[in-house]
Amino acid sequence: MAVLLCAMLLLFKPLDAAALSSRGALAAQCTALAGSTLPAQVIALPTRGARIDSAVMIPATASGNQSGEFCRITGSILALDANTPDIHFDLNLPVNWNGRALQIGGGGYDGVVVSGTGVMPFSPDHAPLAEGYATFGDDSGHTGNSALANFGLVNEAVINFGYAHLKKTHDAVLELIKRAYGRPPEKMYFAGGSTGGREGYTVMQRFADDYDGVIANSPALNFSGVRLLGVVLGHAEYGTPGGYLPPAMLERIYQRSLEICDKLDGAADGIVSDVEGCRQHEQEIIDSLRCPPSTPSMPVASSGNNDACLTEAQIATLRVLTDGLSLPYPLAWNANRYAGYNVFEGTRFTSALGLGHDPVRLPLPTFVANGYMFTQGDSYVRYFVTQDAKFNSLNFDPLHPGRYRQQLFALSETIGAMDTDLSRYIAHGGKLITLQGLADEVISPNQTIAYYEALNRRFGNDKVDAFMRLYMVPGYQHGNGVFIPSVDLLGALDNWVTHGVAPETLTATDIALATNGRTRPICRYPTFPRYVGNGNINRASSFACAEP
Repeated sequence: MAVLLCAMLLLFKPLDAAALSSRGALAAQCTALAGSTLPAQVIALPTRGARIDSAVMIPATASGNQSGEFCRITGSILALDANTPDIHFDLNLPVNWNGRALQIGGGGYDGVVVSGTGVMPFSPDHAPLAEGYATFGDDSGHTGNSALANFGLVNEAVINFGYAHLKKTHDAVLELIKRAYGRPPEKMYFAGGSTGGREGYTVMQRFADDYDGVIANSPALNFSGVRLLGVVLGHAEYGTPGGYLPPAMLERIYQRSLEICDKLDGAADGIVSDVEGCRQHEQEIIDSLRCPPSTPSMPVASSGNNDACLTEAQIATLRVLTDGLSLPYPLAWNANRYAGYNVFEGTRFTSALGLGHDPVRLPLPTFVANGYMFTQGDSYVRYFVTQDAKFNSLNFDPLHPGRYRQQLFALSETIGAMDTDLSRYIAHGGKLITLQGLADEVISPNQTIAYYEALNRRFGNDKVDAFMRLYMVPGYQHGNGVFIPSVDLLGALDNWVTHGVAPETLTATDIALATNGRTRPICRYPTFPRYVGNGNINRASSFACAEP
């Protein structure tokens, strides 16, 4: 009985005076913030100020809360124009604050407030709020994350989505953190993937002094480029007779690439790790699936729905993906190219974010029916470029945009993040980690590599090495794939920024359902994991990072 009583006393040990004081001070400030406003002057970009819509303490015992006690704030940053949606944001202030703040990016066309209460992408065991970070995010200034990006008709909303929401939310939150804790954060970080990855590069390029470290994964850097490539892909699939590729044919291409390339890294593990080695077999893969020239009349449906072999029209569609897009005119920062995808190097285009499942273009394309890339490109042309909701994107030629060329340039400057001048961020001491799948079917991994190589040309390898780490992950797609890495990138970033310990090879645990628990080294680009012995093929220790 005495032992049990002692254990209970330890379990319910009262908070010490400092902890009680900290909790009490935050609770008082949290209550006081409810219903308050922020003047426009605290936000560097033009707004009508901000209001706090709610501010409440969330107890550690609240249902679903695994982050300890914190103050949860919701707010709105008021747009200049009455017809423009406000920017809505969430901010979470932990009682046990570690002195750091983390802004979290969105995805797709944003439109959903990032709560900041969950775990980090790639790190299901790490919730930043639970680790003491003040976390925050926003909806980028409109509501609704879908292919129907009709906020593109509202100019202020486009500017907010492109870059302004990041600064506006940062500045408003910084003021709230100072009011709540009585001091600013010691370190300010940003983390995001896809659109959030583009946002990460955006804050480094535009607001370099505001951030100490950035995690920018699978970044949609050349936003206009990938959207215009989607339009060209739509022309090939739906504007060219026989150009459509059914899912069964796409799966055959993927399986054939595994047959030829899986073992190039020494391990038959369902992952194409030696992507550059596999690229040397690209023509072999195509020829093995090409329709024989002696049989010109293959069993092809009137829609072009052929899965017996690859027709010339279907190969031409695949070439759109592999070759990427080259424009005869420059977009912002002289960007005129979007690099192609690893189609024949282990990328599965049958995923929910892959190509379409319908041989006929719907009047209003959808991801499932007509594919992610074309559907997004179609809405981009209608709502952002022509600003005509009824415009048919198959009548739009990205190579010869005519009177829309100026609009394309303006959009690429507003939304894109292709500026390689990171000199201010580097001088500020900022650090950057980027992770992306080599089998990404949404954001071309080769476009991310091209930007990294452009940085090296501009600054030199040593200078880039001092502030950036690029990790390209074999088998990983856009949030899915045969290998889905779990790795603590935020811990690696904080250790680099705070203690100067630069990350090298990382070890990731696979969280893909079929292979959950196996581990692999996450190698710095351009190296890749090669099997080096007779050890357990599911252990990272059996692999070493090798040059391609």
